Amino acid sequence: MQRMGLATKRIGLGMNRRGFLQGAAAGPLAMLGSPRLAAQAERPNIIFLLTDDHKLDALGCMGNRVIRTPNLDRLSREGVTFDRHCVTTAICMTSRASIFTGLYARAHKIWDFQKPFTPEQLARTYPELLRSSGYHTGFVGKYGVGAGPTMPAGRFDFWRGVPGQGPRFPQYQGREVHVTEMFGGQAREFLDAVPRDKPFCLSLSFNVPHVDDNSPEQFRPSKATEGMYDGATFPYPRTADLRTIERMPIEVQRSEGRRRWAVRFSTPELFQTSIRKYYRLITEVDTQVGLLREKLRELGRDRNTVILFTGDHGFYLGEHGLAGKWLMHEESIRTPLIVYDPRLPAARRGARVQETTLNIDFHPTILSMAGLRAPEGTMGRDLTPLLQGQRTAWRNEFYYEHNFPNNGWIPSTEGVRTNEWKYTLYTDCQPRFEELFDLKNDPIEARNLARDGGQQSRMTALRARYGAWQAALDNWREGSPWSEPS
Repeated sequence: MQRMGLATKRIGLGMNRRGFLQGAAAGPLAMLGSPRLAAQAERPNIIFLLTDDHKLDALGCMGNRVIRTPNLDRLSREGVTFDRHCVTTAICMTSRASIFTGLYARAHKIWDFQKPFTPEQLARTYPELLRSSGYHTGFVGKYGVGAGPTMPAGRFDFWRGVPGQGPRFPQYQGREVHVTEMFGGQAREFLDAVPRDKPFCLSLSFNVPHVDDNSPEQFRPSKATEGMYDGATFPYPRTADLRTIERMPIEVQRSEGRRRWAVRFSTPELFQTSIRKYYRLITEVDTQVGLLREKLRELGRDRNTVILFTGDHGFYLGEHGLAGKWLMHEESIRTPLIVYDPRLPAARRGARVQETTLNIDFHPTILSMAGLRAPEGTMGRDLTPLLQGQRTAWRNEFYYEHNFPNNGWIPSTEGVRTNEWKYTLYTDCQPRFEELFDLKNDPIEARNLARDGGQQSRMTALRARYGAWQAALDNWREGSPWSEPS
């Protein structure tokens, strides 16, 4: 089982494993005392910011010299940036379910847009556990797990969640605004309403830069950024040539990812226009992040508020001849991660972390920040030691899975990614199709080495790791301990 993390030291429990399990079974309040006492302990406020379809390098602080994201760049300079952050499934509802629960998809089984959390799963989500320990909780934006009637609106103190994408230009406070502006305004409403004697946790989930699926325009930013990036010219990806997609299985060539490529990136004009609007949408999120931080300072709550910023997964901007996400390429599974914690020493400001982190890590990390330990069986890891710059043993591989029930609309993929190699199996394809990429020497994944005679021993080893991960995940049950396969 994974280390229990730093929460025990923070709370000062000093208990053995049996004592911990008994305390956890009794609930968070049994370990922390009453909500009033928990609030008096000056636990940090927590804001979790999530974007939708956010490519890893689509921020200034990630090396992009064109995109304008001054507020997020400042957050990076004042916080800690994780350069190798990945998701375990690159689709919105499944990734969000993993964020909420700290579980791989093979454990929580949220594969489609309709399936909600079970009551047991909902009870282990980080907002639920924080609320039961005395936090004032709020949710704003795209919830993404389950359809409208199944969303847990009553389980938050403040709820402005929407089930899917929603309209891009809704009515808010008597006028038509862009949805990003509305979500930002609702987040500030939450901050104004938080009781002064309670810590709070706000989950703010933007639904951009995801396209507007119901509009032929696809990317629909607001007029506030009109003209921005008009003078920029974006280079075409090196893997976007026709030969790349022709080397993929026919199921991928005929997939939704290829169809969406045609309407977004198939001509030079489309390509430039799509990326320009994609960047505008991210800049508009950046503006709302700046306004949110201004509100925190206005309320005097900025010095004890942790802010986590990330995306639910990455995004193809024409790489490999594709659009969307879903598959296991780096563009699809990697997304930015910035954590700002004003309590960290000055020496950690602007730090960069090179360990591989995952979306399943947010659940135990947020709980740890609040002085709680994650429930038994949580699969993610507490990021606190990395935030503090501690030397700690860390993962060197993870399992990837995407099994949306779509009858071939999106080909299913599974595999194992290590720090230097990636093995992918396309499980819907006949005959069997595999990929092997040398991430160190071929970071853009241009050369598939699966059939390279010199790599067959590596293929055998990675196939075995893939099987070991599947067996470990299939044998896991809710409440049982979790251990990554050795």
